Amino acid sequence: MEHIQSINPERIAWCCADYGITPGDLALELDIAPSSMERVMAGEDGLTFNQLRKVADYFGRGVLFFLEAGSVDVSAVHTTQFRTLTNQKPEVTQTLKKLIERVEKQREVYLGLLEDMDENERVRFSPPDLQGKSVPEIARIVRHWLGIGESNDFDSYRKALEAKGILVFRSNGFNGKWQIPKENPIIGFTLYDPDCPVIVVKKQASERRQTFTLMHELGHLLLHRSSSIDDDIDLNSHEGREREANSFAGNLLVPDNFLAMIKDAERPLNVSEYDVWLGQQCKAWGVSCEVILRRLFDAGRLLQSEYAAYREWHASLIIPIKEGGARLYRYREPMHVFGNTYVRTVLDALNARQITLTKASSYLDSIKIKDLHLLK
Repeated sequence: MEHIQSINPERIAWCCADYGITPGDLALELDIAPSSMERVMAGEDGLTFNQLRKVADYFGRGVLFFLEAGSVDVSAVHTTQFRTLTNQKPEVTQTLKKLIERVEKQREVYLGLLEDMDENERVRFSPPDLQGKSVPEIARIVRHWLGIGESNDFDSYRKALEAKGILVFRSNGFNGKWQIPKENPIIGFTLYDPDCPVIVVKKQASERRQTFTLMHELGHLLLHRSSSIDDDIDLNSHEGREREANSFAGNLLVPDNFLAMIKDAERPLNVSEYDVWLGQQCKAWGVSCEVILRRLFDAGRLLQSEYAAYREWHASLIIPIKEGGARLYRYREPMHVFGNTYVRTVLDALNARQITLTKASSYLDSIKIKDLHLLK
């Protein structure tokens, strides 16, 4: 096959540096002959179109990106939000970088579809004024703003955020481009935007833990008005912005009037029985036992030694991680990953013939046409 001319080696070198690899590593990863990559990096013709497309797909770029002359304009390639996240966590992996960029592209798709929507039907992000207020007071205001009732789960919290103009994505449980690998400590991130912010939550073994991650990221969004990326350590931090986000999440999910329902006299002596003791509340409020215990500790109703003992006991448990399974319900995955607001917007655009079936499929994780009909 004929080799492509005018490949810009500087752009390949920049992408490799951005991903922390060498052009030689790239060649091995994509099963390209090292000698072919060496010729390209020397300014010669060395790659076929299919090979260049492999390079483009690997870095999440278009083929034309590597045919353009001149150096890379970082501000045009990476958004401020992207740079904010990767600067917060320099150890962010290549896979996660790709995921962040995909999320940004999905938001662009969503906003593009909204341009053809009736202005009166569009929900805009317009948070309440929280300046100068304490974190517990902010949590009360936001809970009222979201219209949260007394009984909830992850899905109801997610819908409440979507109703306020916040996109909520959840990583897929199956291996693929929308998965945050199980071994990666990152459990959530926020892409701040005054018009359309996005919160991404990692799929976890317990939806109740996903709920706390969701509200922790909402805390960054409303309290700090900035993008943020968090790992397990951040969700247990007692310092700075992470402490504020954790306090916000705890107070929003378990407000004081909820705590008043818990009877300290019924607390068992053995911490291994706490899950049963608070099981009813955990189910009704859609939270983990640890969230309630943390609120009791902050309220002075639980000793630090008791809280620490529970955490140590819980950490010793072996909780099986459910594997992906047989993907019998592929058509449901876009709703699981992108949420009702995003999926409905794509389907409405399809029904209004603003986009084709092929476009709709590409916007919904490239599901097959038959699955798209089932989703509708």
